[in-house]
Amino acid sequence: MANTNIKKVRTSDLELKDRLVSIQRVTKVTKGGRTFSFSAIVVVGNEDGVVGYGLGKASEVQAAIAKGVEDAKKNLVKIPVIKGTIPHKQEYRYGGSLVMIRPAAPGTGIIAGGAMRAVLESLGIKNVLAKSKGSSNPHNLVKATIGALCELRDAHSVARLRGISMNQVFNG
Repeated sequence: MANTNIKKVRTSDLELKDRLVSIQRVTKVTKGGRTFSFSAIVVVGNEDGVVGYGLGKASEVQAAIAKGVEDAKKNLVKIPVIKGTIPHKQEYRYGGSLVMIRPAAPGTGIIAGGAMRAVLESLGIKNVLAKSKGSSNPHNLVKATIGALCELRDAHSVARLRGISMNQVFNG
């Protein structure tokens, strides 16, 4: 199902910070023996509602990370962050991973693990409850987390979509 809420962002005016989610050594078996290379998953964000992820592969660790950062900068999306948390509860499945994210009260912090935490911190979310079920594969977790975040809608976008005022959104 295609998501119409995704807003692409230009990188020219952003100050992005990158976080390494996972790095793996992969092996290619050839006639002459084994060839080792590295695969890196990187998340970049400006900690103010913009996040993206990328995958880089190279024969050296630093080159793989650099390629991952460049790929992540090409896939940036804008996510609604309201008072340091998300607007509403959201679930999303990608591959074998199912993620659930819920808004939290101020002072709660980021209750999430591993790959989900890297995405949420890069986005600038301060208070959120998150749970992952199923596969803990970092590739699928990052993609599921960003997919769930892309489906979030704030009150302004709901009002615009329905063609009504903000008061009518909350008062029914």
